[in-house]
Amino acid sequence: MFKIKFTCFLFFLFFSFCGFGQVKKDSLVMTAQDSSIIYSMELREIIVSPDGVTTFNDEERKAKLILKRRIFRVYPYAKLTADKLTQMNATMAKLKTDKEKKKYFKIVEKYLEEEFEPRLKKLSRKDGQILVKLIHRQTGTSTFDLIKEYKSSWKAFWANSAAKMFSIDLKTEYKPYEVMEDYHIEGMLDTAFQLNQLIKQEAKIPINFNQLNGYWSNKTKPKSEAKQD
Repeated sequence: MFKIKFTCFLFFLFFSFCGFGQVKKDSLVMTAQDSSIIYSMELREIIVSPDGVTTFNDEERKAKLILKRRIFRVYPYAKLTADKLTQMNATMAKLKTDKEKKKYFKIVEKYLEEEFEPRLKKLSRKDGQILVKLIHRQTGTSTFDLIKEYKSSWKAFWANSAAKMFSIDLKTEYKPYEVMEDYHIEGMLDTAFQLNQLIKQEAKIPINFNQLNGYWSNKTKPKSEAKQD
């Protein structure tokens, strides 16, 4: 059965036509809005030094600002991917023959290529790494598996091999309970949703940020404190 997978298409465009992103520098001009979201995020995250004091130096703030900007830049693509995946699969289900589905797909494919290729070219390599994670967050499937399903195992293999040359692994999954960066991403998303700075879309596998925050709070406690608990 011929099935449409917008997610695979989007990423196939990203890694095939966009040269794996341009090497770009992030602007580090701190705005009032930047300060607000970073401060709000810091209040809810638990980052404890060995002496039990929570500290944030300039480099940490700068790193969080850069990460936040990457998230704001690529999250809309991840959300759109999940939305279109649901919408297009529903449309395809109404078409009766493979011929009709293939014709419909070619029309959509042409439109998407013209619409998104110019935007995707502006993403950096690190943006691509974050986008891979967020696509997994929103769809529950890795980019590699989506390309494999939409194109073929061979295309997925070569796309991943090429991506790795630019430090991008299409098999990467979003693991906020295991990877500190993913935890920070989830914290920034949660804050942005609450401040209406990003349109909320639930993760494919629901994430309770309060529970996640508690998990990392316990995990980063000094050993002496953990024993007392």
